[in-house]
Amino acid sequence: MKPITIVTMLAFVSSPALAQSQPWLDTSKSPEERAKAAVAAMTIDEKLTLIFGFTDADDLAKQADDIVPAAVKAVVKANQVPGSSGFVPAIPRLKIPAQAQTDASLGVRVEGMQRTALPSSLATAASFDPTVPEAGGRMIASEARLTGFNTFLAGGANLAREPRSGRNFEYVGEDPWLAGKMAAGLINGIQSQHMVSTLKHFAVNDQESQRHSLDVTISPEAMHQSDLLAFEFAYEQSSPGSVMCSYNLINGRWGCENEYLLQKTLKQDWGYKGYVMADWGAVHSTADAANYGLDQFTGFPCCGDRKPWFAPKVFKAAIDKGEISMTRLDDMATRILWPLFSTGAFDDPAKAGPIDFRSNAAVAQKAAEDSLVLLKNDGNLLPLVGVKSVAMIGGHADKGVLAGGGSSAVMPVGGNPVPEADPKVWPDPVIYMPSSPMAALKTELPKAKVSYSSGNDIAAAVALAKSSDVAIVFVTQFMGEGMDSTLELKGDQDALVAAVAAANPKTIVVIESGGAILMPWKDSVPAILEAFYPGIRGGHAIARILSGKVNPSGHLPISFPASDAHLAHADIPGFDQPDGKAVHVTYDEGATIGYKWYDVKGFKPLFAFGHGLSYTTFAVSDTKATVDNGALSVGATLRNTGKVPGKGVVQIYVAPDDYKAAGWEAPKRLVAFHKDLVAPGSAAAAFAQKVDPRLLATYEVADNSWRVKAGTYHVLFGQASDDLPISVDITLPDMIWSAVHN
Repeated sequence: MKPITIVTMLAFVSSPALAQSQPWLDTSKSPEERAKAAVAAMTIDEKLTLIFGFTDADDLAKQADDIVPAAVKAVVKANQVPGSSGFVPAIPRLKIPAQAQTDASLGVRVEGMQRTALPSSLATAASFDPTVPEAGGRMIASEARLTGFNTFLAGGANLAREPRSGRNFEYVGEDPWLAGKMAAGLINGIQSQHMVSTLKHFAVNDQESQRHSLDVTISPEAMHQSDLLAFEFAYEQSSPGSVMCSYNLINGRWGCENEYLLQKTLKQDWGYKGYVMADWGAVHSTADAANYGLDQFTGFPCCGDRKPWFAPKVFKAAIDKGEISMTRLDDMATRILWPLFSTGAFDDPAKAGPIDFRSNAAVAQKAAEDSLVLLKNDGNLLPLVGVKSVAMIGGHADKGVLAGGGSSAVMPVGGNPVPEADPKVWPDPVIYMPSSPMAALKTELPKAKVSYSSGNDIAAAVALAKSSDVAIVFVTQFMGEGMDSTLELKGDQDALVAAVAAANPKTIVVIESGGAILMPWKDSVPAILEAFYPGIRGGHAIARILSGKVNPSGHLPISFPASDAHLAHADIPGFDQPDGKAVHVTYDEGATIGYKWYDVKGFKPLFAFGHGLSYTTFAVSDTKATVDNGALSVGATLRNTGKVPGKGVVQIYVAPDDYKAAGWEAPKRLVAFHKDLVAPGSAAAAFAQKVDPRLLATYEVADNSWRVKAGTYHVLFGQASDDLPISVDITLPDMIWSAVHN
């Protein structure tokens, strides 16, 4: 592999003569000034180089030379990291570096290359602590830079509107405030390492079935109060260098040529300075895509692209016809260069080098330990203390822990320990992380006999459970890009749990899943631990929580429905049908997603948003809610009322006295959360947070504004969306302000 570097130049940057002749090299100038200066010096061919990116060099070689010249093919072949996602050639004359792009949010994904995998983004969202994904972002960005990359296709913020979506594990929950905070944490971590990060998939990309042909209908009001609000919060708190537009249509317009989303909302109203890149295979036009907000066509000729819409020959023809202006091309090029300067990726080029995989695995393990959710623990069965024999059953727990599939599926250091895993119809191998819960538990409980049964033979599993003090059943739900699933576990897993629970009343279930599942056996087992996809040291984290070496502190970032009948949509349009079928979905639930839906409908979820248990107990006290000139501030103190140290989360919601009169979509909204490590019998330092006013408002499409209606509001304090015992009343005045960022 040839490292992708910039020609050495930093020693000369301070030279006045060089600053005058090549002002984009002058680090005293702002990123905006440097980007504009570089574009001003470019030829049209150099500008066109920036807007057209490539994928596999071998596939590229098959393209006609008038579309991709032989010299460009040679550059890609010589410089692209083999097996990586994308590559945009350098402009050597101006010392503009190549853009070396890698997937994805959980770690560096390169075919044939082993790297460190974080827990799934949904798992780290369960930490309710933005510093967790931020630390993970720093780690995976360091690996990416040492692999030769400077652009990370990471930072998913789509809401879990559809609980059966195959990519929910890549995203950060069902609530806009939580999702925005957690996505921003990851992006901030990545960009702190002088790497461009990507906020995706913009927008309302909430199912995988027919993702290339689905048309979503949703009102602007609902979109701004749900999906777009999550992106807006993430953008404001992290300033991502790029935004990736989605495959689907939104209100009849493709995501990558959707003027309302890309031009009006993202670039005009929010003032976004970076660039919009297309998802691989998501471009459908030249002039419309460019004029309505797409800045870079990436990944050609991957993923069914029928035409090279942004190839120089094609783009020049559109300019010559007057369909695209030179001003727009300059804007596209400027936006692409801006994050290279703003993140430091230009001045501190990536360079391949050795990676400390041991230290990086420790980062992933800590992320898992901060994120796994103890859903149930009747009779304090956990942690396991004094047990002499443990039956571990199912889930390949003797070998590793499951990961999700698709562009975020990192091949782990140590390889895939279960290469034969189902489902075999998945286009890529189903990956397990080589972190055996069984081996780890043996280390944590050296005096206990730990035995394993695959669970394929239920009678054998029952026999082992009967002969053991405790039985632990591992169940798995594989999810991945390009597929949706059901909430029911596949195979005979439900029957396995039921049979083991009947044989041993001390049965624990550990769930490795991409999201919510149904649990017909919930009332039959005393303890349930949700591990999601826990990453490269997931087995270690599970064992340390089961043994009590780590006190669980995760809280659910999604609701777990009790029944399919409680879902907003009975069926997923186009589910389990061949790709390419034109389908439509209307999100008439609007912004009423997750816990808000359950509140409106009066449904009791299996486990509520924000739910999570600990081996200690907490109490929320010293609650405060004050209004100053219409601005709400909230605060509280978290007390550990138990006997062991632990991390607890204070969750704060606001509920209008009459939510319908206030124009809200649901009775309450999450407005703040705060996590603390507290010693037993002690209290953490009191915290205070200002509430973002949009969390109290409705979006008004008529004048593009946010509005809070005057009235009485209840500020609710607790530790889950269904555990809010303290209420403080406040009065808010009528307020209205522009949705355009200043």
